[in-house]
Amino acid sequence: MMGLMQDRPLLISSLLTHVEQYHGDSAVVGIPCEGGAVHQSWADTARRARQGAQALARLGVAQGDRVATLAWNTHRHLELYFAVPGIGAVLHTVNPRLFAEQIEYIVNHGGAEVLAFDLPFLDLVDQLAERLPRLRHRIVMTDPEHMPAGRDDLLCYETLLAAETGTLDWPTLDERAASGLCYTSGTTGNPKGVLYSHRSTVLHAFLCCQADGLHLSRADSTLLAVPLFHVNAWGIPYASAMCGAKLVLPGPKLDGKSLFDLATDQGCTFSLGVPTVWIGLLRYLDEAGIDPALLPFQRLLIGGSAAPRALIERFHHAGVHAFQAWGMSETSPLATVATLLPHHRALPLDRQIDVLARQGRAMFGVELRIVDDAGQALPHDGVVTGELMVRGPWVLSGYFGGVGDAVLDADGWFATGDVARIDPEGFVTLTDRSKDVIKSGGEWISSIELENAALGHPAVEAAAVVGVAHERWQERPLMLVMRKPDQNPAAKEIITFLSERVARWWLPDDVVFVDSLPLTATGKLDKKVLRQQYRDYLLSAGTGG
Repeated sequence: MMGLMQDRPLLISSLLTHVEQYHGDSAVVGIPCEGGAVHQSWADTARRARQGAQALARLGVAQGDRVATLAWNTHRHLELYFAVPGIGAVLHTVNPRLFAEQIEYIVNHGGAEVLAFDLPFLDLVDQLAERLPRLRHRIVMTDPEHMPAGRDDLLCYETLLAAETGTLDWPTLDERAASGLCYTSGTTGNPKGVLYSHRSTVLHAFLCCQADGLHLSRADSTLLAVPLFHVNAWGIPYASAMCGAKLVLPGPKLDGKSLFDLATDQGCTFSLGVPTVWIGLLRYLDEAGIDPALLPFQRLLIGGSAAPRALIERFHHAGVHAFQAWGMSETSPLATVATLLPHHRALPLDRQIDVLARQGRAMFGVELRIVDDAGQALPHDGVVTGELMVRGPWVLSGYFGGVGDAVLDADGWFATGDVARIDPEGFVTLTDRSKDVIKSGGEWISSIELENAALGHPAVEAAAVVGVAHERWQERPLMLVMRKPDQNPAAKEIITFLSERVARWWLPDDVVFVDSLPLTATGKLDKKVLRQQYRDYLLSAGTGG
């Protein structure tokens, strides 16, 4: 017997219709690339998204077509988040921090026929013009006053919108139709496309609004410090429409001063971003002599890579509930969230931070397990480590264009490439990426745990650990350290500090002090660069016995 309930499709356009009707006066604040600030309501955003959808349809964009963007976090980019999938097309966000050759590959492989971009990327778009043969239209996301002179080959975003009425009825689509396309940054070889559906996106938005998820609600003013081009900004634009949260978009300015000023001015209660963003914010506060207790945030999500415990601890001492989540492009991205269980709330703060320093527990809809090299399931005892596997309704079933062939095993599990342990309460702790784990004399050493331990030293601003060649042990850990300003610790001091926190045989064979560490386009440590640069360091230096 079948249930007698209505079968209405889960569509991104329904989120916009909802927020317009029930939370239309909630605010959207954007910092455009031209300067100044734009203040509009969610009702304004919905109207402009309909105008954008009409304009795209007038340009010939049809269901299934890809519309690419090269843009920062602005109100215009947010409008395209709804305008493009609303008419059944696919929003293909492209990371402008990538090399030109990578952008060329991604746009061509994605098959976009329309490219919308922020004005600062005009030179890049011109550089690529002859190498993107499928593009029929290039739209500058600006107003007529800032359009480049004498460029009849370019369309103006605001001019396109002004020509439309905004009286559009969103089409009814199959909820399994594609809605968004993002390319991974963490794979070997060329990036791979992850193709999201309306259904997966709406289900993921529910996770963000759960009390045990990100606790996003109408009461929040959210500073979106994670880029809109990074895995759908972790689902926050769609979740904000679902619950009517105020959304604050910082544009291209993600430096510590700009984020602090904007968050304070807009009374932001929640924000989210990668660890490097928050390290930069705290550095600015220290240099400016500003007490971190003046931060307006109530909650702060740290994701993208494992957060140092010391970073989480510092925010908590400032009165900000910092916590972690884990996911990847292939999981939309949120899969686990570090939420305190009732019995944790009676613990001292340091013990609570121990819990929040993990990557969290699976949310409903996500299944997790760890396996050994033979693919056999391992116990969730908090001790044994294995490769983390995931499956669920917002986890990919294959890469766009069939790249990588079959990516799921016979039971539908996706291998994440992360090495982790899972404790009996379900908390995941990442110990490494499979390609970053260090195998020394047949035993595994976690680079992440070494890095987090080093960041507890008061003179260490950032640290990276990589495995380098060793005559006897095949691989040994080498630590690269960025010192805080006016601090000058010696390598021996760092190693002594670590010796009280990790197993003796884990201790790095040497500590190298550097002025900077390479980052990927999404703000993560780029360890492949460090491995290549330092792979023979111990052999050539004659250190490490």
